[in-house]
Amino acid sequence: MKSVRDIYKIGKGPSSSHTMGPFKAVRHYLEHHPEEDHLHVTLYGSLAATGKGHLTDIAIQEAYSTWHPTDRETLECKIRRPGDVEIEWKPEENLQLHPNGMKIAAVNFDGDEFDRWTYYSIGGGDIICMEHPLESEDTDAPYEMTTLTEVMDWCNSTGKGYWEYVDQVEGKKPGFWEHMELVWKVMQEAVERGIEQEGALPGPLNLRRKALSYHVRAFGQGDTFKTRGLVFAYALAVSEENASGGTIVTAPTCGSCGVLPSVLYHMKTRYGFSQTRILRALATAGLIGCIVKENASVSGAEVGCQGEVGVACAMAAAAVAQLMGGSPSQIEYAAEMGLEHHLGLTCDPVCGLVQIPCIERNAYAAARAMDAGIYALFTDGLHRVSFDHVVQVMKETGKDLPSLYKETSTGGLAKIIERNAKI
Repeated sequence: MKSVRDIYKIGKGPSSSHTMGPFKAVRHYLEHHPEEDHLHVTLYGSLAATGKGHLTDIAIQEAYSTWHPTDRETLECKIRRPGDVEIEWKPEENLQLHPNGMKIAAVNFDGDEFDRWTYYSIGGGDIICMEHPLESEDTDAPYEMTTLTEVMDWCNSTGKGYWEYVDQVEGKKPGFWEHMELVWKVMQEAVERGIEQEGALPGPLNLRRKALSYHVRAFGQGDTFKTRGLVFAYALAVSEENASGGTIVTAPTCGSCGVLPSVLYHMKTRYGFSQTRILRALATAGLIGCIVKENASVSGAEVGCQGEVGVACAMAAAAVAQLMGGSPSQIEYAAEMGLEHHLGLTCDPVCGLVQIPCIERNAYAAARAMDAGIYALFTDGLHRVSFDHVVQVMKETGKDLPSLYKETSTGGLAKIIERNAKI
């Protein structure tokens, strides 16, 4: 199972699968073809269907135009390349392994393509290359336990917590906790930038930013409504930053990046939790995400939004329960509820943009994460359906969902809005 660091990637939105993944694929190809000045990129399935709304073409062009072969130690890679990259869209055609497939080929002066490599953007910013494996990014970790039940049993037998299991496995690795500190810093910055911004989000929907108004209105409410309003505001802030192409942290994806930061930011500002406690909660939440990635998927193109917002809600719910002193069983129960009650959630972004229903969905899931954590704390942690069972069901449900509900914008909300409104 990969490192918790693999869940938390710092980058620009709006999509980990459609923006970060293709960017990374082009850079990988250029690393191995440094002399090629003309590329042909073919996008398939979901990457093609919603690529323009997710800014996939812009990410590809940026990855190409700003890369230059140079001494890596200087990190001088902001030099424009000559040549060009051509992008071909094939939304009706899927490659074999994953709906987010793409091929990159070099093009000679006669217009002939050669050395075509196949890539898959498998969710959370991760990619695989069929022809040339990616170099290790130090994201592999020797986690012997890959289910939450196993880890919970270990916690109960040792008297330790989930974060301590993470610390035991990789906490002594150079830079692990420093990376977690950076993740938390970027999350907070995204919240604080987002609640100050106004105006419309980019794209044909002309969707107005709402985080600032929610933040202002929250302070005019009673304590209960204020709490909800602030959680909404923080989630909207990060999600709107993501939709604008701002810098965020995948948790576990770009499309669901507002859930966990909003909950943790609220817990910090409302209850004064220390950075140490927050980082431990981040570690536990990351472990939840890793277990889902190992046993199912966090890719909306593969399992729908249950794998993005649903998993984000589970991660945040576990963090809440831990921060409030929950036992391992209560934390597991909180995560289970966070995911269970998102089962079957479709991914049908209007116009292919990470805006409707994505932004509002992040805010609502953040509130549900708070509720799941609190609900679990009222129990003894005993329940019938385990988190691992829900992960299995999510995977099976994702396979059963038709492709029109898996980030293709050909069904659901995307279809009905397009049919009833001129956008």
